[in-house]
Amino acid sequence: MAVPQARVAVAAGLLPDCPQLSIIIPVLNEADCLDQGLARLFALPWVTKNAEVIISDGGSNDGSLDIARQYPCSIVHSNAGRATQMNLASKTARGKFLLFLHADGGLPEDFYRFIEADPKWGFFRLRLNDESLVYRIIESAINLRTRFSHVAGGDQGLYFNRQFFESLDAYPKIPLMEDIAICKTARRLARPFVIRSVISSSSRRWRDNGVLKTVLLMWSLRLAYWLGVDPRRLHNIYYP
Repeated sequence: MAVPQARVAVAAGLLPDCPQLSIIIPVLNEADCLDQGLARLFALPWVTKNAEVIISDGGSNDGSLDIARQYPCSIVHSNAGRATQMNLASKTARGKFLLFLHADGGLPEDFYRFIEADPKWGFFRLRLNDESLVYRIIESAINLRTRFSHVAGGDQGLYFNRQFFESLDAYPKIPLMEDIAICKTARRLARPFVIRSVISSSSRRWRDNGVLKTVLLMWSLRLAYWLGVDPRRLHNIYYP
């Protein structure tokens, strides 16, 4: 398969001349949540003044691009695959730091504090956007695990100094577990800077598929990956 070339389009509005941070959002048919996510993101004053937002689209056909064009962001067209999309967007990024954000993710108001610490990499604590007790238990378990393992999922807003990210050879070119893989590489070289403020993430995956079933599936996939199962097989299980 040919390596995709970055084609960048600038959506409505002006982009900062010298952004400190590039926020990269991989998208594939995320129309249900993208408008709300981008509105929430651009409501943060620091974003419009000091950051650039890059939408990396993997071939959406549900109106996601129409939504993205309503906001002052860049749009990169990529082959589908979260790692492929994020890596391609990182090549066009101009910020000193790269922050990879899911389309349904919501950054805290003080999210930029990590820039002052100038870390190599890090992530946020997670908060699921459902008030039921079971989701407090799930997110607490995730935050506890990542605190000690220094391995976080993409929904926790992984961020990197761009030079450090490039030294890692970017995200591994695998269809699933790319976030786990890059964390395992990064933690061998530098301790992550974990922001105490929480990043919000959708609980739709647990609601739609059932809490117990989803938890068991995710842990099974992580165990299988740790045991060396091909990520392509895991991808076919996660996205049947």
